Amino acid sequence: MRPLTEAETRAVFEKLGKYIGENIQLLVERPNGTYCFRLHRDRVYYVSEKLLKGAASIPRGSLVALGTCFGKFTKTQKFRLNVTALDFLTPYAKYKVWVKPGSEQSFLYGNHVLKSGLGRITENTAQYQGVVVYSMADVPLGFGVAAKSTQDCRKVDPMAIVVFHQADVGEYVRSEDTLT
Repeated sequence: MRPLTEAETRAVFEKLGKYIGENIQLLVERPNGTYCFRLHRDRVYYVSEKLLKGAASIPRGSLVALGTCFGKFTKTQKFRLNVTALDFLTPYAKYKVWVKPGSEQSFLYGNHVLKSGLGRITENTAQYQGVVVYSMADVPLGFGVAAKSTQDCRKVDPMAIVVFHQADVGEYVRSEDTLT
């Protein structure tokens, strides 16, 4: 487990910045201690420094995971967020989308959010902005990218895609063997 290089840190922070903006600082310096990002086998982990010091005695080959897996680097060195980061993104999310109860299941099966399933959307959401998807009962379901801005969503037809699917809590069931 090693610290991220400058290029890797930039890639992770750019991706997180799409969803939480300048609140990344609040993610690293929390009231219950300082947290950091570490790379282990192409996966980025969010770890408290206290836990990191305790894990220093474990050999690298024996270490499976440490902390919370935020995402992984693909073979082309692009960073991809995992659904395991959802619990840390939701308190700091700048842009949110609420889906109607009939569209929750469709989203949880990995489909995009259509205009007909859109309940509410945060004002001034730009196109291709990262959004956190909630149910109408304010339960975080996943995250995605806004396909249309808030203004465009008002005048688009009901079968148009308004949020591109990125990750959802249904992945815990669909991909339980690959999530670490």
